[in-house]
Amino acid sequence: MRASCYDSPVMRQQPLILLTNDDGIDSPGLRAAAEAVLGLGELLVVAPRRQWSGAARCYPSDAPGTIAPQPFTIEGQTVAAFCVDASPAQVVLHAMLALVPRRPALAVVGINYGENLGTDVTISGTVGAALQAATHGIPALAVSLQTPKETHKNPSADVDFGAAMHVTRYFARRILSAPLPFDADILKIDVPASATAGTPWRLTRLSRQTYYRAVLPQRNSLAEPAQLDYEAQWDEATLEADSDIHALVIEGIVSVTPLSIDLTSRASMGELEALLEEGVEL
Repeated sequence: MRASCYDSPVMRQQPLILLTNDDGIDSPGLRAAAEAVLGLGELLVVAPRRQWSGAARCYPSDAPGTIAPQPFTIEGQTVAAFCVDASPAQVVLHAMLALVPRRPALAVVGINYGENLGTDVTISGTVGAALQAATHGIPALAVSLQTPKETHKNPSADVDFGAAMHVTRYFARRILSAPLPFDADILKIDVPASATAGTPWRLTRLSRQTYYRAVLPQRNSLAEPAQLDYEAQWDEATLEADSDIHALVIEGIVSVTPLSIDLTSRASMGELEALLEEGVEL
């Protein structure tokens, strides 16, 4: 199940770039990401059949996993593309097991509708797909654009991806020319809605705050079905100055947060051992 462009000797010499998202194969954000990296290598688009925002890195056991070729043309160029009926993380797995002709040099996930900031990133299907790629040793960009809440699960063609495309191309070129250092497995990039091609970027760390506050649904009884809602809310008084939330919301600049697949705590092992060891007086 390989596209014919894989048979070209010229294409085999180029770095392979895997593109995916959590908004689905028809998302304008995915097309924007493909256009952003067009010409940097051989593109392979493998994306979910439908919307999977908020899916994190889940592996639902009932996802069919069917794969179908998808027409995909960018600036007159036909790009090999497939849609998979599975979660974003599973899509990456299907791509690695059934579709890639060789190991991708880069995975680009996005461009996502809605910023992914703070501790909420573990909920993000965009970050979940990037984490899945990183577990295969593939450096990944997880790119998100700040957009109105109503577009988060209903991608709009009216959103301007120009600045996010500029940022995506810049960092894709950097990673393809110079590998990320050990333990920087993913660059999580969040672009303000007001950004232009000239908006500066800054390396940030993940805020320990949540960015989206869960909203209790209105219902008459606990037995009544109700879906949790959310709204952007943070505590500016305690917001870390070097965090992703501060960069995007307070400074209005592009946040670039290196993420690691190593979730081990940075607390002192000696201190923890002393705390947890039986028989040690505290």
